[in-house]
Amino acid sequence: MTSPLRRALLGLALSTSLLAGCAPALLVPPERGSGDMGLVIERESGSIGVLDTSARTRLGTIEGLGDLSHASVVFARDGASAYVFGRDGALTKVNLRSGRIEGRVMQAGNSIGGAISQDGTLVVAQNYQPGGIKVFDARTLAPLADIPAVVDGKASRVVGLADLPGRRFIYSLFDAGQTWIVDLADPARPLLTKFENIGKQPYDALISPDGRYYIAGLFGEDGLAKIDLWAPQPRVERILPGYGKGEQPLPVFKMPHLRGWSIAGRHAYLPAIGRREVLVVDTETWKEVGRIPVAGQPVFVMARPDGRQVWVNFAVPDYDTVQVIDTQTRQVVHSLKPGKAVLHMEFTPRGDAVWISARDDHHIAVIDTASFKTLALLPARSPSGIFFTSRAARMGF
Repeated sequence: MTSPLRRALLGLALSTSLLAGCAPALLVPPERGSGDMGLVIERESGSIGVLDTSARTRLGTIEGLGDLSHASVVFARDGASAYVFGRDGALTKVNLRSGRIEGRVMQAGNSIGGAISQDGTLVVAQNYQPGGIKVFDARTLAPLADIPAVVDGKASRVVGLADLPGRRFIYSLFDAGQTWIVDLADPARPLLTKFENIGKQPYDALISPDGRYYIAGLFGEDGLAKIDLWAPQPRVERILPGYGKGEQPLPVFKMPHLRGWSIAGRHAYLPAIGRREVLVVDTETWKEVGRIPVAGQPVFVMARPDGRQVWVNFAVPDYDTVQVIDTQTRQVVHSLKPGKAVLHMEFTPRGDAVWISARDDHHIAVIDTASFKTLALLPARSPSGIFFTSRAARMGF
């Protein structure tokens, strides 16, 4: 028979457990910094796992983030807070050190990403439904501006959002074939610069690490649209006319994100859509200078921080494979199988290791980039995107 004291202790334990579930607190000492932390999206459970990249451990879980089937993350300047953009239109601010949700707003019906301003004061969400962008105070998530993407009376889905120096952002309109720059020096009076007729159906975009070039991929035609933002009078130029659907229609098993490109030194490495190749592009001329055969259709083509290696993952049926390219020889130097359904990779800030999510094996593999040995396997529920706080110091991330 259970004694009254034992029943009381069990009741206390239960109430403490429930309280912890409502307001989880991670065992992170207050004196530690956030520079070696990160998170992983658990897409099917609406949660994120908080990671320690130095100890190669998982510190805890933050629940209640809604639909994360397509989610992206940006970080506050101090790296302690992250802003999670969910497929259901929610924008959630989480504190990685405390493990608490600090704010959450359902800002749209369908959102696919966002960005944070150079000074860290503004967070902007790009939306499919109802389209356009919305601007929020980064500290409180108070709404500051709602900028529709409407051309000729029709709303457009927004893609390719990236931060620019100053309180400026650049993004593309999928349905209207345009790219806009918004200056939010005063969010109550946004100033728009519009580039029209950039090409048919820009589906994603990236900005070069120095913030100079904005490049939008075109789903409706071959080639890409490039804007040199350093030019006195920026204009749209077409580059890589053979990129896109290719010389003839090819089956595409998974459309690569342009954020999966990498620029290492003078060259950009990008996935050849529908082909088992990585394209090499000279960023001085923006012309193709080589192709590297790989195991499958590449999705993410990511450079190690020092630019010496490029790591590639693939669409089905080769999505259990990762290959490593040496950028000096432009040859594949290693192949590995870190798990089933590799969805994302993230390098530690100085590139000593890469963290790889394997959705169908429910784990993250931590791989040494010099020896290619597995350093750790960490549990995660259907993991997808991995994001480290070092992104807080990088433009376009």
